[in-house]
Amino acid sequence: MDQTIKSGFLEKWDRRFSRAERPLAAFYSDDDGYASLLQPKPNRSGVYCLIGMLRRVRQGQSLAFTRDTIGCQGGGRYTGFSTAMGSDFKYFLSCGLPGKLEGERYKKTPELVERSIAATPPLLAEGKYLVFKPWTAVEPAETPRVVIFFAVPDVLSGLFTLANFRRASEEGVICPFAAGCGSIIGLPLAEARTANPRAVLGMFDPSARPHVESDVLTFAVPWARFLEMNEDMDESFLITPTWDTIAHRLAQRRGS
Repeated sequence: MDQTIKSGFLEKWDRRFSRAERPLAAFYSDDDGYASLLQPKPNRSGVYCLIGMLRRVRQGQSLAFTRDTIGCQGGGRYTGFSTAMGSDFKYFLSCGLPGKLEGERYKKTPELVERSIAATPPLLAEGKYLVFKPWTAVEPAETPRVVIFFAVPDVLSGLFTLANFRRASEEGVICPFAAGCGSIIGLPLAEARTANPRAVLGMFDPSARPHVESDVLTFAVPWARFLEMNEDMDESFLITPTWDTIAHRLAQRRGS
């Protein structure tokens, strides 16, 4: 990433968003140098959800994942490392199988699950490693594919409005039904392949929510869209007294 973009965004972010939590960068790579960032595949007795693992990235640690280290089948699919879904997945996501499998009841029937899967082409991983880094750790040779914000409502308000700033359409942000990892990787990457990529509001998945704070959602932005938002920050509503009021409240939240 161009270091001028990196530092310029950081300066504007800290100033306009009162030093709210900074974003993460995600990208794929075939460079085996990222093997040093790999984590052992977790088991069911530990944190196996990708979203739970990302708490460490939010705290400053860079992590990488491969096909063999994603902790659950859904995570493998939504990060593009696997297209396979177990034969019982349609029951797992819906009503379950009596005596065999407890259902999550996120869809009313197994048939609805099948239709949902059929309407969502599987993502294919763009490299051997999926790397997550804190914004400040991104190197000049690394280009994010997605920029991911873990954000409280006031920050989401700013990001949402900024994402619509240069759009004639009022749909610069989408919020489809998705797993937590799907909302930060799968869906934003699908958007990145379109002519006018949109940001993705997410983390409504009840299975992922225990791994984030009760007042935090995610806002994932394809790289090309992020560059536009970054360019617009200092000419948008973020320079108005209206936003100053919200920025002051964000500063109070941080205790600064």
